[in-house]
Amino acid sequence: MSEQKEKYINPLTDFGFKKLFGTEPNKIQDRVFTKLFEAAEIAKFSPKEREAYEESLKYYRDIKNVVDTSKQEGKIEVAKEMKNNGEPIEKIMKYTNLSKDEIENL
Repeated sequence: MSEQKEKYINPLTDFGFKKLFGTEPNKIQDRVFTKLFEAAEIAKFSPKEREAYEESLKYYRDIKNVVDTSKQEGKIEVAKEMKNNGEPIEKIMKYTNLSKDEIENL
């Protein structure tokens, strides 16, 4: 947080932040102010920079969705195999993090 404080304002003394958050920094304050300062940086982007930023977010989200979907499909395949091999539902739940209903419906 010290970098942000030096770069911008001292959030513990300006705009009544002392009343809201007290005088001692803590981890929650650090996260809140880090997010605020990141948002402020994004707000200063030129239209071209903002477009590139938005495109990079879309790309990241697409990749994350593909990875998350493949993980879920992998869990389902493992659960099916375990179920077909007669493993108890509790054990399948433990190793796949699927719910009892999800496993029973396989």
